[in-house]
Amino acid sequence: MMLRVLALSLTLFTGFVQASVLQRPISLDTGSGELFGSLLLPKSDTPVPVVLIISGSGPTDRDGNNPDGGRNDSLKRLAWVLAKHNIASVRYDKRGVAASLPATPDERNLSVEGYVADAQAWTRKLKTDPRFGQLILLGHSEGALIASLAAPDVDADAVISMSGSARPIDQVLRQQLSNRLPVPLMVRASELLDSLKAGRIDDNVPPQLQVIFRPSVQPYLISLFRQDPAAAFAKLKMPALIIQGSNDIQVGVGDAKLLKVAKPDAELALIEGMNHVMRIIPNDVKRQLASYKDPNLPLAAELGSRIIGFIDGLRAS
Repeated sequence: MMLRVLALSLTLFTGFVQASVLQRPISLDTGSGELFGSLLLPKSDTPVPVVLIISGSGPTDRDGNNPDGGRNDSLKRLAWVLAKHNIASVRYDKRGVAASLPATPDERNLSVEGYVADAQAWTRKLKTDPRFGQLILLGHSEGALIASLAAPDVDADAVISMSGSARPIDQVLRQQLSNRLPVPLMVRASELLDSLKAGRIDDNVPPQLQVIFRPSVQPYLISLFRQDPAAAFAKLKMPALIIQGSNDIQVGVGDAKLLKVAKPDAELALIEGMNHVMRIIPNDVKRQLASYKDPNLPLAAELGSRIIGFIDGLRAS
């Protein structure tokens, strides 16, 4: 009987949490294509903070999932953590990705500047909505760069950089590839990186490197490689939070510390054991890769507490 009562209580509690949060699709007409996303809005009689969640590189969708890397629902789960603490969020499919694919179906036409303009357009839309108070841009991985570049011109109230690089991305790629490629292939990869850094397309891409350097994605890489994430972060005048996991196999703690140097008044949260998809996972390659495809793994508890604490501080001020 006691177990039945407990199960009923849990069911009622879960139903209450769901009922107290409004879930709605949301879209944005950019003038050059429509973008689609998801809104989570806690029921409240007063305006609540809203977080615009910007996903990472490649075809990563609004939920943090990538058709090449697997489903982990990291950004979707983060949105629900925020909602349960009276913080609204909008997460969206970038142009050229998932439901927003028709906005820019040819990846040759994608650019960092376009992604920044889209983030700014979302921000302006949310700032005119009376249901929202402070507006925070949260970018994950490459999305952290987009958030840093977008925030100054739209007067965002704060920026959260999560697993964001401080170094130009060509440097990050060069380091990652040098640890994985045989020497002859790495020589060619370095030549490709040098060409793209100089703004030149190079169509001579070996089959083994097509996934990264295929000609159709090279215009985007050129736009990406000319950005300096640390310099962009240093220009932010609003409060900022840097979040980095110690067991992230894609972006290291060193990058988080460099972002802190670039903006000394930013808050730095180093989460022990957290990986790139926000789970507590040992530094074991097999288990790390498995976590990218397991949506049932819980998010790192400290992740939610640090973000919520930071936003509560904004509310208090």
